[in-house]
Amino acid sequence: MDAMIFRKSGQPLKLVHKADPKPATDQLLLKVTACGVCRTDLHIIDNELTKPKLPLIMGHEIVGTVLEIGSAVKGFAIGQRVGVPWLAQTCLKCHFCLSGRENLCDEALFTGYNVDGGYASRTVAKSNFCFPLPDSIPDNEAAPLLCAGLIGWRTLKLAGDNKRIGIYGFGAAAHLITQVAIYQKKEVYAFTRNGDSEGQDYALKLGASWAGSSEDKPPHLLDAALIFAPVGDLVPLALKASNKGASIVCGGIHMSDIPSFPYSLLWQERSVKSVANLTRQDAIEFLEIAEKIPIRSNVTTYSLEDANKALDDLRHGKFHGAAVLTTKP
Repeated sequence: MDAMIFRKSGQPLKLVHKADPKPATDQLLLKVTACGVCRTDLHIIDNELTKPKLPLIMGHEIVGTVLEIGSAVKGFAIGQRVGVPWLAQTCLKCHFCLSGRENLCDEALFTGYNVDGGYASRTVAKSNFCFPLPDSIPDNEAAPLLCAGLIGWRTLKLAGDNKRIGIYGFGAAAHLITQVAIYQKKEVYAFTRNGDSEGQDYALKLGASWAGSSEDKPPHLLDAALIFAPVGDLVPLALKASNKGASIVCGGIHMSDIPSFPYSLLWQERSVKSVANLTRQDAIEFLEIAEKIPIRSNVTTYSLEDANKALDDLRHGKFHGAAVLTTKP
């Protein structure tokens, strides 16, 4: 198999040819057809997530077909198309796992961080953390659903059943969850970087009611705000733009420090919360609604060998939507 290997912060990924992995009894061996490039991968490269397995094959938005099935696996077939998300495994027995909060399990492992992921032509994954994918969504469009989509979905759920939703950081997660929010008859207010007129136009084309910069005042106070950009300064800005009782939900795994702000911004039962990872129930719910809408991913594709360019383009905002690596047939 071919794989792009991450060895050390500050160094580019290196293409290597190595033996295919062997599936354990509870795993599937997959031929990777597409793998999304996520901002979390940049956090790993930049040593902002500090405990990766090294050397590491990154990538946690994996679409693949089943090549081999572990002896204890049931419910999957050779040739079946499945998706592999960020959550790779949990203990399944702690109070978090048993209460439907496996995303908080202390023993959780994560795809493309603690275990090898999908920047490769082959990978293995535990079958009970793999998901059949809707046939109506092609491989490259399905890949971003497996993190950007799932985290966006969990972030939207934690914001509550509100009408006016502000979205800060209009990247991969935002462009997917905007489609869900509009399907649910919500109003979307898109906040982008200062001067990003292209991003604002893109948000409006997706159906946003309004688009402006993160420091602009929206035409109506927000009932909730979803923050996908890893910028702590956005939290007080979102509070300032929000109505009484609003929820501010931070959807990223890493964020710069939140600056101090006056209590008056938080008062009147506004709240600030974070999203941690995802659960398998999130995946079941989201993939069902993604097929029903159907969600369309705006994708820029790169070959596996061009993973470093994809990461650099993501870092510098050179595309709208999501980047996806594709492998040779």
